[in-house]
Amino acid sequence: MKTAKPARKRLSPAEKARIEELFRRFRETIEEPRTELEFQDPFTLVVAVVLSAQATDKSVNKATEKLFAVADTPEKMLELGEARLIPYIASIGLFRTKARNVIRLSQILIDQYGGKVPLEREALQSLPGVGRKTASVVLNELRIEPAIAVDTHVFRVAHRLKLSAGKTPDEVEQDLMRITPEPYLTRAHHWLILHGRYVCVARRPKCGECVVRDLCPSRDLFI
Repeated sequence: MKTAKPARKRLSPAEKARIEELFRRFRETIEEPRTELEFQDPFTLVVAVVLSAQATDKSVNKATEKLFAVADTPEKMLELGEARLIPYIASIGLFRTKARNVIRLSQILIDQYGGKVPLEREALQSLPGVGRKTASVVLNELRIEPAIAVDTHVFRVAHRLKLSAGKTPDEVEQDLMRITPEPYLTRAHHWLILHGRYVCVARRPKCGECVVRDLCPSRDLFI
């Protein structure tokens, strides 16, 4: 017999107001945040996001600048082939696995989707190397579906701001999707990532530069 999950507590009016103010300030800082990955279309976005797993956006951009100059479509990527793709991305972690996935997904796009990237979650997640987080990044960036992809930055910021106590990325994602005010849903992912990447960093958060410091329940931990 399965044990029923405890019901989530409803947000108090004060907590709703705090969360609304958090995202309002993030919006004041950056009105329309976007991914720092460089891409031209859905295909190059998918490839860039697949390559970005356990890698920095900066390292991916450095690699794709040269890669996309010679292979920016599924057809060109297949023509390049796995062996010749590897040198372009060898500076990125897990490059052999990623090269294999990029070639396989390019083949699938040609065989099943006429060379176009399917912009539905189920179809996206069926592609090699594309999991839930990757699909969320693509769908959110292209304004197809509001989504919050939880990476290490989002996970850390969500916990420090007490937006979630989830123990897994999926649990944190569910919490954030539930409590983020609807007008901010398409941009929340990027605000949280950028805040974690440049301000609320892992070891020594830059609380003096934080626009939401007075709203942060964890601020006294870092004084």
